[in-house]
Amino acid sequence: MGLTVQQVSDELGVSVDTIRRWDKKGLIQSTRSQNNHRVFNIKEVQRIHNRMNGDETTHVKFQVLQNDKKTNYQVIELFAGAGGTTLGFENAGLNHILLNEIDKHAAATLRNNLPKGTNVIEGDVRKLDFTAYNGQVDVVQAGFPCQAFSYAGKSLGFEDVRGTLFFEFARCIKETNPKIAVGENVKGLLRHDSGRTLKTMVAVLEELGYKVAYKVLKAQYLDVPQKRERLIIMAIRNDLDIPFVFPKEQDYIVTLRDALKDCPHSDGQKYPRRKKEILDMVPPGGYWRDLPEIVQKEYMKASFYHTGGRTGMARRLSWDEPSLTLTCAPAQKQTERCHPSETRPLNVREYARIQSFPDHWSFSGSTTAQYKQIGNAVPVNLAYHLGACLIKMLGGTYTKEDIFNPQPNEDSKTQGTLF
Repeated sequence: MGLTVQQVSDELGVSVDTIRRWDKKGLIQSTRSQNNHRVFNIKEVQRIHNRMNGDETTHVKFQVLQNDKKTNYQVIELFAGAGGTTLGFENAGLNHILLNEIDKHAAATLRNNLPKGTNVIEGDVRKLDFTAYNGQVDVVQAGFPCQAFSYAGKSLGFEDVRGTLFFEFARCIKETNPKIAVGENVKGLLRHDSGRTLKTMVAVLEELGYKVAYKVLKAQYLDVPQKRERLIIMAIRNDLDIPFVFPKEQDYIVTLRDALKDCPHSDGQKYPRRKKEILDMVPPGGYWRDLPEIVQKEYMKASFYHTGGRTGMARRLSWDEPSLTLTCAPAQKQTERCHPSETRPLNVREYARIQSFPDHWSFSGSTTAQYKQIGNAVPVNLAYHLGACLIKMLGGTYTKEDIFNPQPNEDSKTQGTLF
């Protein structure tokens, strides 16, 4: 039983419109009732009430989640990047027997941070043979880039996706026969090519002998100080009696204030003089609409006269919210990520904190290369929660409440099962 929008409004002493705006911004989490009405968690509302009245104990401390207990479960990871998923899985208790990454800077980052002797293979995944690992792998994971397929006259099967990087993920599954396979991508894959791309991927995994489910995870409810959504596609081998278990979103958020506390100094991009003068005028949590109109036109140029898709321009982050989704650079005009109180882009270590990397995790290459690696990463704590679910599935330690059962009233555009 939850609270309605009006009940939350009365409890917190703010307007219904404010509650709806907070819900849209991800500052308070709601679900949908059978009548499609917003319903709010009573404990979360009480915590927000306490915070509004100055109770500092309601703040959630930022931490990189870690389970000290290791399992024997083995993972192959493709397109490993700078190690967001790698570290999250390792922190949950999984073990990597092979990591592949083609980018030289990201591969160096993996080698420099993971224990000596970790099998990091730098190079093109298409040149790798995985057959030696057949029967030795519990999980194959890949954050494969999304590529379109040609559908004319195709049966949408395994052979039809050759030439795509998804095919390399599928080939690794075919050659190693893991118990579980996990694909990760942006939420936009759900609608890519009117949904046909995802449909093709599911069909390929089914052809390989796996049942499939997928869900969009919201990082801001999984101990990550960032509004970031990732589509997780999970496949379980048909001969195994294992249910799908996805991370359950928490009823709290971690704010930038908590995440960036005592963050180490590091290099970062700088603004040109005039851009700094303009962003000096933007308040915390504000954007281009907070500028005088004459300055808006100067800064926005032709974009001033466009509609939609401009909320990232001249954007200054807020201390009391999670960060907006990090991109590969903090000072891009359409996706500005300005520090909440200092007029500068977020620096490298702040970027890493927001992606829930520990401060000791170093990134190789130039400052530009480091931003790119961090911006492309899966948040470490999101990966930790996912890794913990995989351990429950493999070890049979899940509960009835853990099992993934999409509800008819939940957003069908963000989750589903396809068997």
